[in-house]
Amino acid sequence: MDRSDVITLLSVTKQQDDYGVWRETETGRDVFCQVNSVTRSEFFEGGRSGLNPEYRITMFFGDYNEEKTLIYKGKAYSVYRTYIGKN
Repeated sequence: MDRSDVITLLSVTKQQDDYGVWRETETGRDVFCQVNSVTRSEFFEGGRSGLNPEYRITMFFGDYNEEKTLIYKGKAYSVYRTYIGKN
């Protein structure tokens, strides 16, 4: 499988500062992946649920750590569904 595209997975961590205030810190890490368009059926099914799916991203299982946001070509996207494929 071709994994020549790169996305940035964003994770959010909460830390207490010196004054005891909780602050969110967003960190990103780049991973190689394959980016495809979603199928017609997934596009229309997502539209019925109020979503606007654009891409299906395939990456190695070990590269994903439950991140909810990613950046692809300078634009932020939210992750609404994940699954483990056969391969």
